[in-house]
Amino acid sequence: MNTLTRRLAVAASLLALAGTAAAHTGHGTHGFLEGLEHPFGLDHLLAMVAVGAWSATALTGLRRWLGPLTFLGAMAIGAAAGVAGFALPSVEAGIAVSVVLMGAMLIFARQLPPALGLVLVAASASLHGLAHGAEMPAGAGFASYAAGFMLTTALLQAGGLGLGLRVDRACVWAWRIAGSALGGAGLVMLVRL
Repeated sequence: MNTLTRRLAVAASLLALAGTAAAHTGHGTHGFLEGLEHPFGLDHLLAMVAVGAWSATALTGLRRWLGPLTFLGAMAIGAAAGVAGFALPSVEAGIAVSVVLMGAMLIFARQLPPALGLVLVAASASLHGLAHGAEMPAGAGFASYAAGFMLTTALLQAGGLGLGLRVDRACVWAWRIAGSALGGAGLVMLVRL
């Protein structure tokens, strides 16, 4: 086991054991800086890094950017719907399930058809966006806050993509460990809701 793979396994395990942080409660939503800070809630952080890592593993060449771009687009649409008043029951539970789903996507990255993976990324992003939109103020505050969380989301996904590119695509067991830890963290979040 090389050093990078060990670090990946340790980081994934620590994230799985970390206390859950509901990213959609108890914080300000009125400005760019608060938007920048928002994605560091555990649910959002795990999902963002996983989207980038899945894209590096499941997609090739420039297509690797489809996962992050799909997520950003669907999240923006979901946020706009949330601001407009659209709501779904149990969005937080859906977000926790999306973290479990991202873990499964990492485990089965090579077996999952890329188109289906992108649909699952978009569905997950829509839930994250809907939660963001429901907590955001309408008007000028919306644009500033949204710009902040979109920027941090893009950076986290780029980090996940970079991490994924550094881990050998053929190192299936490393992806299974990371996916299992991620899925376990999502299950813990779901139970704690």
